[in-house]
Amino acid sequence: MRQDLYQAPDYLKMDELLTEEHKLIRDAARAWVKKEISPIIEDACQKAIFPKQILPGLAEIGAFGPYIPTKYGGAGLDNISYGIIMQELERGDSGIRSTASVQSSLVMYPIFKYGSEAQKLKYLPKLATGEYIGCFGLTEPNHGSDPGGMTTNIKDMGDHYLLNGAKMWISNSPFADIAIVWAKDEEGRIKGVIAERGMEGFTTPETHNKWSLRASATGELVFDNVKIPKENILPNKDGLGAPLGCLDSARYGIAWGAIGAAMDCYDTALRYSKERIQFGKPIAAFQLQQKKLAEMITEITKAQFITWRLGVLKNEERATSAQISMCKRNNVEMALNITREARQILGAMGITGDYSIMRHMMNLESVITYEGTHDIHLLITGLDITGENAFK
Repeated sequence: MRQDLYQAPDYLKMDELLTEEHKLIRDAARAWVKKEISPIIEDACQKAIFPKQILPGLAEIGAFGPYIPTKYGGAGLDNISYGIIMQELERGDSGIRSTASVQSSLVMYPIFKYGSEAQKLKYLPKLATGEYIGCFGLTEPNHGSDPGGMTTNIKDMGDHYLLNGAKMWISNSPFADIAIVWAKDEEGRIKGVIAERGMEGFTTPETHNKWSLRASATGELVFDNVKIPKENILPNKDGLGAPLGCLDSARYGIAWGAIGAAMDCYDTALRYSKERIQFGKPIAAFQLQQKKLAEMITEITKAQFITWRLGVLKNEERATSAQISMCKRNNVEMALNITREARQILGAMGITGDYSIMRHMMNLESVITYEGTHDIHLLITGLDITGENAFK
Protein backbone atom coordinates (compact mmCIF):
# COMPACT_ATOMS: atom_id res chain seq x y z
CA MET A 1 0.00 0.00 0.00
CA ARG A 2 1.31 3.44 -0.92
CA GLN A 3 1.83 6.30 1.50
CA ASP A 4 -1.48 7.69 2.76
CA LEU A 5 -1.74 11.16 1.20
CA TYR A 6 -5.45 11.58 1.88
CA GLN A 7 -6.94 15.07 1.82
CA ALA A 8 -10.63 15.26 2.68
CA PRO A 9 -12.87 17.01 0.14
CA ASP A 10 -15.08 19.79 1.50
CA TYR A 11 -16.47 21.50 -1.58
CA LEU A 12 -19.20 23.55 0.12
CA LYS A 13 -17.30 24.30 3.34
CA MET A 14 -19.25 21.93 5.58
CA ASP A 15 -16.51 22.40 8.18
CA GLU A 16 -18.12 25.73 9.02
CA LEU A 17 -21.17 23.85 10.31
CA LEU A 18 -19.07 21.79 12.72
CA THR A 19 -18.14 22.87 16.23
CA GLU A 20 -14.52 23.11 17.34
CA GLU A 21 -15.08 19.92 19.33
CA HIS A 22 -16.35 18.13 16.22
CA LYS A 23 -13.24 19.17 14.30
CA LEU A 24 -10.88 18.11 17.08
CA ILE A 25 -12.56 14.70 17.24
CA ARG A 26 -12.42 14.38 13.45
CA ASP A 27 -8.75 15.37 13.27
CA ALA A 28 -7.80 12.92 16.03
CA ALA A 29 -9.63 10.04 14.32
CA ARG A 30 -8.18 10.98 10.92
CA ALA A 31 -4.63 11.09 12.28
CA TRP A 32 -5.11 7.74 14.04
CA VAL A 33 -6.36 6.09 10.85
CA LYS A 34 -3.37 7.40 8.89
CA LYS A 35 -0.94 6.16 11.54
CA GLU A 36 -2.50 2.89 12.66
CA ILE A 37 -4.82 1.64 9.90
CA SER A 38 -3.41 2.70 6.54
CA PRO A 39 -0.03 0.93 6.97
CA ILE A 40 -1.57 -2.44 7.91
CA ILE A 41 -5.02 -2.66 6.34
CA GLU A 42 -4.06 -3.98 2.92
CA ASP A 43 -2.07 -6.84 4.41
CA ALA A 44 -4.88 -7.63 6.85
CA CYS A 45 -7.38 -7.68 3.97
CA GLN A 46 -5.21 -9.90 1.79
CA LYS A 47 -4.71 -12.36 4.66
CA ALA A 48 -8.35 -12.07 5.83
CA ILE A 49 -7.25 -11.30 9.39
CA PHE A 50 -8.82 -8.80 11.76
CA PRO A 51 -5.99 -6.74 13.33
CA LYS A 52 -6.92 -7.13 17.01
CA GLN A 53 -4.03 -4.91 18.07
CA ILE A 54 -6.05 -1.85 17.02
CA LEU A 55 -8.79 -2.37 19.63
CA PRO A 56 -7.15 -0.25 22.38
CA GLY A 57 -6.60 2.53 19.84
CA LEU A 58 -10.25 2.49 18.80
CA ALA A 59 -11.18 2.92 22.44
CA GLU A 60 -8.68 5.77 22.87
CA ILE A 61 -10.16 7.84 20.02
CA GLY A 62 -13.64 7.36 21.47
CA ALA A 63 -14.94 4.98 18.81
CA PHE A 64 -16.64 2.72 21.35
CA GLY A 65 -19.89 4.29 22.52
CA PRO A 66 -18.93 7.96 22.09
CA TYR A 67 -22.49 9.08 22.88
CA ILE A 68 -22.73 6.95 26.05
CA PRO A 69 -22.65 9.18 29.18
CA THR A 70 -19.35 9.47 31.04
CA LYS A 71 -21.05 7.86 34.07
CA TYR A 72 -20.88 4.56 32.18
CA GLY A 73 -17.44 5.06 30.64
CA GLY A 74 -18.49 6.74 27.40
CA ALA A 75 -17.32 10.12 26.13
CA GLY A 76 -20.71 11.82 26.42
CA LEU A 77 -20.47 13.23 22.88
CA ASP A 78 -23.29 14.10 20.48
CA ASN A 79 -24.49 12.14 17.47
CA ILE A 80 -22.57 14.24 14.94
CA SER A 81 -19.35 13.36 16.77
CA TYR A 82 -20.27 9.68 16.53
CA GLY A 83 -20.96 10.05 12.82
CA ILE A 84 -17.68 11.85 12.17
CA ILE A 85 -15.71 9.08 13.88
CA MET A 86 -17.49 6.47 11.76
CA GLN A 87 -16.71 8.49 8.61
CA GLU A 88 -13.01 8.59 9.41
CA LEU A 89 -12.86 4.89 10.31
CA GLU A 90 -14.57 3.83 7.08
CA ARG A 91 -12.26 6.10 5.13
CA GLY A 92 -9.68 3.60 6.35
CA ASP A 93 -11.77 0.45 5.92
CA SER A 94 -15.42 -0.59 6.26
CA GLY A 95 -14.42 -3.58 8.38
CA ILE A 96 -12.78 -1.36 10.98
CA ARG A 97 -15.85 0.87 11.08
CA SER A 98 -18.05 -2.23 11.38
CA THR A 99 -16.16 -3.35 14.47
CA ALA A 100 -16.69 0.05 16.10
CA SER A 101 -20.30 0.55 15.05
CA VAL A 102 -21.33 -2.92 16.24
CA GLN A 103 -19.69 -2.23 19.60
CA SER A 104 -21.35 1.19 19.86
CA SER A 105 -24.75 0.90 18.22
CA LEU A 106 -25.58 -2.78 18.58
CA VAL A 107 -24.03 -3.69 21.92
CA MET A 108 -23.56 -0.58 24.08
CA TYR A 109 -26.69 1.16 22.77
CA PRO A 110 -29.18 -1.62 23.74
CA ILE A 111 -27.57 -2.07 27.15
CA PHE A 112 -27.78 1.69 27.73
CA LYS A 113 -31.33 2.05 26.37
CA TYR A 114 -32.94 -1.20 27.46
CA GLY A 115 -30.71 -2.49 30.25
CA SER A 116 -30.98 -2.31 34.03
CA GLU A 117 -28.72 -0.05 36.04
CA ALA A 118 -26.76 -3.10 37.18
CA GLN A 119 -26.27 -4.22 33.56
CA LYS A 120 -25.11 -0.74 32.53
CA LEU A 121 -22.55 -0.57 35.33
CA LYS A 122 -21.35 -4.13 34.74
CA TYR A 123 -20.83 -4.00 30.98
CA LEU A 124 -20.64 -0.46 29.57
CA PRO A 125 -17.36 0.72 31.15
CA LYS A 126 -15.53 -2.41 29.98
CA LEU A 127 -17.04 -2.13 26.51
CA ALA A 128 -15.98 1.53 26.30
CA THR A 129 -12.34 0.67 27.02
CA GLY A 130 -12.32 -2.34 24.70
CA GLU A 131 -11.70 -4.73 27.59
CA TYR A 132 -14.93 -6.38 26.46
CA ILE A 133 -15.83 -6.69 22.79
CA GLY A 134 -19.44 -7.42 21.90
CA CYS A 135 -21.54 -8.59 18.99
CA PHE A 136 -25.23 -8.50 18.03
CA GLY A 137 -27.30 -11.54 17.10
CA LEU A 138 -30.45 -10.84 15.07
CA THR A 139 -30.02 -12.33 11.58
CA GLU A 140 -30.59 -16.08 11.28
CA PRO A 141 -29.80 -18.55 8.47
CA ASN A 142 -33.45 -18.52 7.34
CA HIS A 143 -34.46 -15.05 8.55
CA GLY A 144 -32.52 -12.09 7.16
CA SER A 145 -34.78 -9.30 5.94
CA ASP A 146 -37.64 -10.85 7.97
CA PRO A 147 -36.21 -10.88 11.51
CA GLY A 148 -39.66 -11.24 13.05
CA GLY A 149 -39.70 -14.83 11.79
CA MET A 150 -36.73 -15.80 14.00
CA THR A 151 -36.71 -19.22 15.61
CA THR A 152 -34.03 -18.63 18.27
CA ASN A 153 -35.87 -18.99 21.56
CA ILE A 154 -35.66 -18.84 25.33
CA LYS A 155 -37.54 -21.09 27.74
CA ASP A 156 -38.19 -20.16 31.37
CA MET A 157 -36.73 -22.87 33.62
CA GLY A 158 -37.57 -21.18 36.93
CA ASP A 159 -34.27 -19.76 38.13
CA HIS A 160 -32.81 -19.31 34.61
CA TYR A 161 -33.67 -19.42 30.90
CA LEU A 162 -32.54 -21.95 28.31
CA LEU A 163 -31.42 -20.35 25.03
CA ASN A 164 -31.49 -22.34 21.78
CA GLY A 165 -30.96 -21.34 18.16
CA ALA A 166 -28.39 -19.88 15.79
CA LYS A 167 -27.48 -16.48 14.36
CA MET A 168 -25.49 -15.85 11.18
CA TRP A 169 -23.36 -13.11 9.57
CA ILE A 170 -22.32 -11.71 12.95
CA SER A 171 -19.48 -9.16 12.98
CA ASN A 172 -17.03 -9.58 15.88
CA SER A 173 -18.53 -12.94 16.90
CA PRO A 174 -15.33 -15.04 16.67
CA PHE A 175 -13.65 -13.07 19.46
CA ALA A 176 -16.56 -11.33 21.20
CA ASP A 177 -16.79 -11.53 24.98
CA ILE A 178 -20.55 -10.91 25.03
CA ALA A 179 -23.40 -11.11 22.56
CA ILE A 180 -26.67 -9.20 22.54
CA VAL A 181 -29.01 -11.91 21.27
CA TRP A 182 -32.64 -11.51 20.22
CA ALA A 183 -34.85 -14.52 20.94
CA LYS A 184 -38.55 -15.33 21.30
CA ASP A 185 -39.95 -16.33 24.66
CA GLU A 186 -42.68 -18.94 25.10
CA GLU A 187 -45.36 -16.37 24.23
CA GLY A 188 -43.54 -15.45 21.02
CA ARG A 189 -42.36 -12.09 22.38
CA ILE A 190 -38.87 -11.02 21.28
CA LYS A 191 -36.49 -10.43 24.19
CA GLY A 192 -32.93 -9.14 24.42
CA VAL A 193 -30.49 -11.58 26.04
CA ILE A 194 -26.88 -10.98 27.13
CA ALA A 195 -24.91 -14.15 26.38
CA GLU A 196 -21.34 -14.37 27.69
CA ARG A 197 -18.41 -16.28 26.27
CA GLY A 198 -17.73 -19.34 28.38
CA MET A 199 -21.38 -20.21 28.91
CA GLU A 200 -21.73 -23.94 28.24
CA GLY A 201 -23.28 -24.66 24.84
CA PHE A 202 -22.42 -21.23 23.36
CA THR A 203 -20.05 -21.37 20.36
CA THR A 204 -18.95 -18.83 17.72
CA PRO A 205 -17.67 -20.53 14.55
CA GLU A 206 -15.92 -18.15 12.15
CA THR A 207 -17.11 -17.51 8.58
CA HIS A 208 -14.34 -17.96 6.00
CA ASN A 209 -13.86 -17.42 2.24
CA LYS A 210 -15.32 -13.90 2.16
CA TRP A 211 -14.53 -11.54 -0.72
CA SER A 212 -15.80 -8.58 1.31
CA LEU A 213 -15.00 -7.19 4.77
CA ARG A 214 -11.95 -9.43 4.77
CA ALA A 215 -10.27 -7.40 7.53
CA SER A 216 -13.31 -7.87 9.77
CA ALA A 217 -14.08 -10.99 11.80
CA THR A 218 -17.45 -12.53 10.88
CA GLY A 219 -19.04 -15.63 12.31
CA GLU A 220 -22.06 -17.38 13.73
CA LEU A 221 -23.61 -17.62 17.18
CA VAL A 222 -24.79 -21.12 18.09
CA PHE A 223 -26.78 -21.82 21.25
CA ASP A 224 -27.38 -25.37 22.48
CA ASN A 225 -29.32 -25.32 25.75
CA VAL A 226 -27.34 -22.34 27.03
CA LYS A 227 -28.26 -21.42 30.62
CA ILE A 228 -28.96 -17.68 30.79
CA PRO A 229 -29.26 -16.08 34.25
CA LYS A 230 -32.46 -14.08 34.61
CA GLU A 231 -30.42 -10.96 35.33
CA ASN A 232 -29.02 -11.23 31.77
CA ILE A 233 -32.38 -10.36 30.16
CA LEU A 234 -32.70 -6.72 29.01
CA PRO A 235 -35.72 -5.59 31.06
CA ASN A 236 -36.79 -2.25 29.64
CA LYS A 237 -37.98 -3.05 26.12
CA ASP A 238 -39.09 -6.09 24.16
CA GLY A 239 -40.75 -6.86 20.83
CA LEU A 240 -39.23 -6.35 17.37
CA GLY A 241 -39.01 -2.61 18.00
CA ALA A 242 -36.14 -3.20 20.44
CA PRO A 243 -33.60 -4.59 17.93
CA LEU A 244 -34.89 -2.26 15.22
CA GLY A 245 -34.08 0.68 17.51
CA CYS A 246 -30.50 -0.58 17.61
CA LEU A 247 -30.48 -0.82 13.82
CA ASP A 248 -31.50 2.85 13.59
CA SER A 249 -28.36 3.78 15.51
CA ALA A 250 -26.20 1.47 13.38
CA ARG A 251 -27.68 2.69 10.10
CA TYR A 252 -27.02 6.26 11.14
CA GLY A 253 -23.34 5.42 11.67
CA ILE A 254 -23.21 3.63 8.32
CA ALA A 255 -24.63 6.69 6.57
CA TRP A 256 -21.64 8.70 7.79
CA GLY A 257 -19.20 5.85 7.25
CA ALA A 258 -20.07 5.34 3.60
CA ILE A 259 -19.19 8.97 2.91
CA GLY A 260 -15.71 8.27 4.24
CA ALA A 261 -15.18 5.42 1.77
CA ALA A 262 -16.44 7.63 -1.08
CA MET A 263 -14.20 10.52 -0.05
CA ASP A 264 -11.16 8.24 -0.01
CA CYS A 265 -11.89 6.90 -3.50
CA TYR A 266 -12.53 10.37 -4.91
CA ASP A 267 -9.34 11.75 -3.38
CA THR A 268 -7.32 8.83 -4.77
CA ALA A 269 -8.83 9.15 -8.24
CA LEU A 270 -8.37 12.94 -8.35
CA ARG A 271 -4.71 12.72 -7.36
CA TYR A 272 -4.03 9.87 -9.81
CA SER A 273 -5.74 11.71 -12.68
CA LYS A 274 -3.45 14.70 -12.17
CA GLU A 275 -0.31 12.53 -12.15
CA ARG A 276 -1.10 9.98 -14.87
CA ILE A 277 0.10 11.20 -18.28
CA GLN A 278 -1.45 9.86 -21.50
CA PHE A 279 -1.31 11.41 -24.97
CA GLY A 280 1.07 14.01 -23.62
CA LYS A 281 -1.08 15.41 -20.81
CA PRO A 282 -2.63 14.42 -17.46
CA ILE A 283 -5.77 12.32 -17.87
CA ALA A 284 -7.48 14.92 -15.65
CA ALA A 285 -7.45 17.16 -18.72
CA PHE A 286 -9.81 14.86 -20.63
CA GLN A 287 -13.53 15.59 -20.59
CA LEU A 288 -14.70 12.08 -19.66
CA GLN A 289 -12.43 11.95 -16.62
CA GLN A 290 -13.55 15.41 -15.52
CA LYS A 291 -17.17 14.28 -15.87
CA LYS A 292 -16.51 11.34 -13.53
CA LEU A 293 -14.71 13.49 -10.97
CA ALA A 294 -17.29 16.29 -11.10
CA GLU A 295 -20.13 13.85 -10.51
CA MET A 296 -18.24 12.23 -7.63
CA ILE A 297 -17.66 15.46 -5.72
CA THR A 298 -21.25 16.53 -6.36
CA GLU A 299 -22.68 13.32 -4.90
CA ILE A 300 -20.28 13.36 -1.94
CA THR A 301 -21.24 16.96 -1.16
CA LYS A 302 -24.96 16.20 -1.29
CA ALA A 303 -24.46 13.22 1.01
CA GLN A 304 -22.40 15.27 3.46
CA PHE A 305 -25.17 17.78 3.93
CA ILE A 306 -28.13 15.43 4.22
CA THR A 307 -26.18 13.39 6.76
CA TRP A 308 -25.16 16.45 8.76
CA ARG A 309 -28.83 17.50 8.80
CA LEU A 310 -29.81 14.01 9.96
CA GLY A 311 -27.26 14.37 12.76
CA VAL A 312 -28.85 17.64 13.87
CA LEU A 313 -32.27 15.97 13.92
CA LYS A 314 -30.86 13.03 15.86
CA ASN A 315 -29.33 15.36 18.44
CA GLU A 316 -32.77 16.92 18.83
CA GLU A 317 -34.34 13.43 19.06
CA ARG A 318 -36.43 14.22 15.98
CA ALA A 319 -34.83 11.86 13.43
CA THR A 320 -37.24 9.15 12.29
CA SER A 321 -36.40 5.57 11.38
CA ALA A 322 -37.47 6.28 7.80
CA GLN A 323 -35.18 9.32 7.55
CA ILE A 324 -32.23 7.29 8.82
CA SER A 325 -33.11 4.52 6.38
CA MET A 326 -33.14 6.92 3.43
CA CYS A 327 -29.77 8.33 4.38
CA LYS A 328 -28.17 4.89 4.75
CA ARG A 329 -29.56 3.76 1.39
CA ASN A 330 -28.58 6.91 -0.48
CA ASN A 331 -25.08 7.17 0.89
CA VAL A 332 -24.07 3.54 0.45
CA GLU A 333 -25.32 3.48 -3.15
CA MET A 334 -23.50 6.76 -3.76
CA ALA A 335 -20.27 5.39 -2.33
CA LEU A 336 -20.48 2.13 -4.27
CA ASN A 337 -21.02 4.01 -7.53
CA ILE A 338 -18.02 6.22 -6.78
CA THR A 339 -15.77 3.24 -6.10
CA ARG A 340 -16.62 1.86 -9.54
CA GLU A 341 -16.02 5.16 -11.33
CA ALA A 342 -12.80 5.79 -9.39
CA ARG A 343 -11.53 2.31 -10.28
CA GLN A 344 -12.02 3.10 -13.97
CA ILE A 345 -10.01 6.31 -13.68
CA LEU A 346 -7.10 4.28 -12.29
CA GLY A 347 -7.42 1.67 -15.03
CA ALA A 348 -5.61 -1.57 -14.28
CA MET A 349 -3.89 -0.02 -11.25
CA GLY A 350 -7.33 0.31 -9.67
CA ILE A 351 -7.60 -3.43 -9.03
CA THR A 352 -4.30 -3.68 -7.15
CA GLY A 353 -3.63 -3.44 -3.44
CA ASP A 354 -1.42 -0.41 -4.09
CA TYR A 355 -4.63 1.60 -3.90
CA SER A 356 -7.66 1.32 -1.61
CA ILE A 357 -10.39 1.53 -4.26
CA MET A 358 -11.02 -2.14 -5.01
CA ARG A 359 -10.99 -2.96 -1.30
CA HIS A 360 -13.61 -0.27 -0.66
CA MET A 361 -15.69 -1.59 -3.57
CA MET A 362 -15.71 -5.13 -2.20
CA ASN A 363 -16.47 -3.93 1.32
CA LEU A 364 -19.39 -1.80 0.21
CA GLU A 365 -21.05 -4.82 -1.38
CA SER A 366 -21.55 -5.98 2.23
CA VAL A 367 -22.47 -2.55 3.54
CA ILE A 368 -25.23 -2.18 0.94
CA THR A 369 -26.65 -5.50 2.22
CA TYR A 370 -26.29 -5.43 6.00
CA GLU A 371 -28.43 -3.43 8.41
CA GLY A 372 -31.20 -3.66 5.82
CA THR A 373 -30.66 -4.30 2.12
CA HIS A 374 -30.94 -1.53 -0.46
CA ASP A 375 -34.32 -2.88 -1.57
CA ILE A 376 -35.67 -3.10 1.98
CA HIS A 377 -34.70 0.52 2.56
CA LEU A 378 -36.55 1.53 -0.60
CA LEU A 379 -39.65 -0.14 0.82
CA ILE A 380 -39.19 1.66 4.15
CA THR A 381 -39.25 4.99 2.30
CA GLY A 382 -42.16 3.79 0.18
CA LEU A 383 -44.18 2.86 3.26
CA ASP A 384 -43.37 6.20 4.88
CA ILE A 385 -44.52 8.33 1.95
CA THR A 386 -47.51 6.28 0.76
CA GLY A 387 -48.76 4.65 3.95
CA GLU A 388 -48.92 1.35 2.05
CA ASN A 389 -46.95 -1.66 3.33
CA ALA A 390 -45.26 -3.45 0.42
CA PHE A 391 -43.25 -5.87 2.58
CA LYS A 392 -45.88 -8.62 2.39
